[in-house]
Amino acid sequence: MATIDLNADLGETVDGVPTADDPAMFAVISSASIACGGHAGDAGSMRDAVALAARHRVTVGAHPAYPDRAGFGRTRVRMPADELRAEISAQLRALRDAGADIRYVKPHGALYHSIRSDCAEARAVAAATADLSAELGRAVPLLGMHGAIARAAADAGLPFHGEAFLDRGYLPDGSLVPRGHVGALLDDPAEVAARAVGLVTERTVVSVAGEPVTVDAVSLCLHGDSPGAVAMARAVRAALDAAGVTVRAPW
Repeated sequence: MATIDLNADLGETVDGVPTADDPAMFAVISSASIACGGHAGDAGSMRDAVALAARHRVTVGAHPAYPDRAGFGRTRVRMPADELRAEISAQLRALRDAGADIRYVKPHGALYHSIRSDCAEARAVAAATADLSAELGRAVPLLGMHGAIARAAADAGLPFHGEAFLDRGYLPDGSLVPRGHVGALLDDPAEVAARAVGLVTERTVVSVAGEPVTVDAVSLCLHGDSPGAVAMARAVRAALDAAGVTVRAPW
């Protein structure tokens, strides 16, 4: 029987205002990537998200970002590698202080995409994750799209797991359609649910050009702040259940 993880980026409050229906999303997913204060979230939202995860038996991951609250972490922030490592470490520490048992690290937004090609930033993120691993006495995996970060994780002795996006458009080269461009966001529950099943059974997704793209992923992501996120998440879970796919965290 096939198994897949279903994750969502949650705990993303801005000035105390949630950007997603976290309680509804926690009821459907198997892993939650919780904002650590870089792009969104604060001590209270982190505690609330950790409590919801415990209530729904959802695995907790850290969702660190550039220090870019004004741009919701979607603007690249140029900073020395040692400063980036310290920034990510501080965000991971904040989530731990909120009571989280961090089982994986998934960077957010512009940082997520930068570390696919920027080796120095990828090494900084991997180093911060390795520091956390040393503190916990176990290797904490990194979750993302393959590239420099996968190599940096291997060099740091950390597991790396591939991720696929259910609510984002893909380009033929396997990268995501940039936000703001035609086809960047998907919001049809039936289309997204069919994509989820296809990613599990065939390991492919259809690009905006109509071409199949092979994606090696152990986790499927739905953004909590996407339009209709809850409806999409429920449709995905129902489709996976109907296809005989077990939704379970691998960490």
